[in-house]
Amino acid sequence: MDNVVLDIQKLSKTFGGVQAVNNFSLKIPEGSLQSIIGPNGAGKTTIFNLITGIYKPTEGTISFNSRRIDGMETFKITEMGITRTFQNIRLFSEFSVLDNVRTACHMRSDYSVFEGLIPTPRRNRQERAVTDYAMNLLKLVNLDDRANEYADNLPYGHQRRLEIARALALEPKLLLLDEPAAGMNPDETQKLIEFIAEIRTKFNLTILLIEHHMEVVMGLADYITVIDFGKIIATGTPVEVQSNPIVIEAYLGVGE
Repeated sequence: MDNVVLDIQKLSKTFGGVQAVNNFSLKIPEGSLQSIIGPNGAGKTTIFNLITGIYKPTEGTISFNSRRIDGMETFKITEMGITRTFQNIRLFSEFSVLDNVRTACHMRSDYSVFEGLIPTPRRNRQERAVTDYAMNLLKLVNLDDRANEYADNLPYGHQRRLEIARALALEPKLLLLDEPAAGMNPDETQKLIEFIAEIRTKFNLTILLIEHHMEVVMGLADYITVIDFGKIIATGTPVEVQSNPIVIEAYLGVGE
């Protein structure tokens, strides 16, 4: 296998008496786009929450670029290069579109607290650089003409794009996308497929995707892991998974 970016081994998470994730293992090679699919409540978002440190595993390990991150604080995991979007969009609704992206560009500024209070030339240079970088990301997602609007005023599909732009501002090595096509119409979904494929190449990203829209998964994923009740029930390429009778019955609710 190529260089493994994310290595999950025998991961489990229990909430009270409920086994949300059960003995889950996954290896993601650098530059790949993999997808986790399964019915509602299968444990997909819980896995994302474990990877990003929101939850701590009951059992198992998670390694990022050969370094253990299970149990690590969320901000440290982000600093290492893992960023995510959420199933329910989490933007700063009363901030402008531009400022939503600028807030994620803190790694591009290193001025002191004093310089934050007093507008020194160095601080001003860095702030201009942050704004330019944020605007370039907005151009990438076709939102540069709406930079000064409130994020809350954007149509739903545009808010999804803004959330991804903000994630990209953190300069991730691994991008976790949690149902990015949720709520989108067919035209928006097709544009999203093209957009994710574009940023994967442009930013040399490794991507882990949760998605219910099968056209997104089948159009993008190199490899798919299917889970049900927190356990892996199938793995394979999109073609292999699409024709797997266990997946058809568990995920689509259709038996042979």
